[in-house]
Amino acid sequence: MSARDWIDKDFYAELGVSSSASAEDIKRAYRKLARKSHPDTNPGDAKTEARFKSVSEAYGVLADPEKRAQYDEARRLFGGGGGFRPGGGGFRPGGGGFGTDGTGSFDLGDLFNATQGGHAGAGGLGDLLGGLFGNRPGPGARGGTRPQRGTDIETDVRIDFTEAVQGATVPLRLSSPATCGSCAGSGARPGTSPRTCPGCGGSGLVTRSQGAFAFSEPCLDCRGAGRLIDEPCPECGGEGTSTRFRTLTMRVPAGVADGQRIRLAGQGEPGRYGAPAGDLFVRVHVTPHPVFGRSESDSADLTMTVPVSFPELTLGATLTVPTLDGTVSLKVPAGTASGRTFRVRDKGITRRDGRSGDLLVTLQVSVPVKLDRSARQTLEAYARATSAHDPRAWLMEQAQRREATR
Repeated sequence: MSARDWIDKDFYAELGVSSSASAEDIKRAYRKLARKSHPDTNPGDAKTEARFKSVSEAYGVLADPEKRAQYDEARRLFGGGGGFRPGGGGFRPGGGGFGTDGTGSFDLGDLFNATQGGHAGAGGLGDLLGGLFGNRPGPGARGGTRPQRGTDIETDVRIDFTEAVQGATVPLRLSSPATCGSCAGSGARPGTSPRTCPGCGGSGLVTRSQGAFAFSEPCLDCRGAGRLIDEPCPECGGEGTSTRFRTLTMRVPAGVADGQRIRLAGQGEPGRYGAPAGDLFVRVHVTPHPVFGRSESDSADLTMTVPVSFPELTLGATLTVPTLDGTVSLKVPAGTASGRTFRVRDKGITRRDGRSGDLLVTLQVSVPVKLDRSARQTLEAYARATSAHDPRAWLMEQAQRREATR
């Protein structure tokens, strides 16, 4: 990306966020747009694919605090609209004043494209900003950037409940920048190699003296890269990376929770010019199970609610309840209250240390919607037989005590 791109492109607008948006807001906006415009969601739609690339490019800059700070500074200095119009009409360096259009605008085109030292394409404000901001050269550019770690990327994967509990191997199909296959990331045409910049000796910096002071600045010949590419790779245009689809296989560990992020080291965007690649963060979404849930207090414990009849709670019973790998018998004592939870040992999720969680079974009385005449008569007889028992006596007694103390 050239320095002009940093000024001309509004990455905040691409993601639909303000320039003061937090890192979390930027990530949330990117994930929403990436899912909507992903090529897998819209196969064969060139417009949507271009939109996905624009969104990914914007996120690549704004998600990196250092890149974002540099981008904001570039926009503040040259893209704020205060009379500066890169490539527009108006004032031209050395032209003796404002343009004939009367707008009072400055044309920075010459500044970006100026040549110095007899090297075409070198020098000028664009080259200087390119070195300072760590931008990649465009097609045919002679320089590059300093080695820079690749950007971290994030994607989502959905698995079912059983896979989350027992672990699974899932494929990931990604569309992201990858190391160029032709030049292996060097940016040079196959069969050639970048050469050390003679202007800076490969350091990327040159020291200049001004009176009693000396200061270092990025080398204008190589734009701070320390090397020159005489013959750019035709596939990537000298950038060393290209956008590709790739498939990875990821092992989801047993017991992963919904919303948990898994880090795959070195599977993010490739580093530039020998720097390490970024990381890939996979956010796991777990489809809820119709029977089982996960305990909030201990993620290794499974939960389930089992409907029971009133006689089973009153008289006691032995219930057969399902587990993830079969069934188990649960003995319910006579007089058990609805809502009581029983713990079945070692029928939960296996932890990393090999120990298993438990299955927490909550009993809930099931009330029939309709009764036939015989069942109703029997229930009415039971009500008469137990009329002396008031299940709310304790509740009323507590309320009366509280009233008496006022």
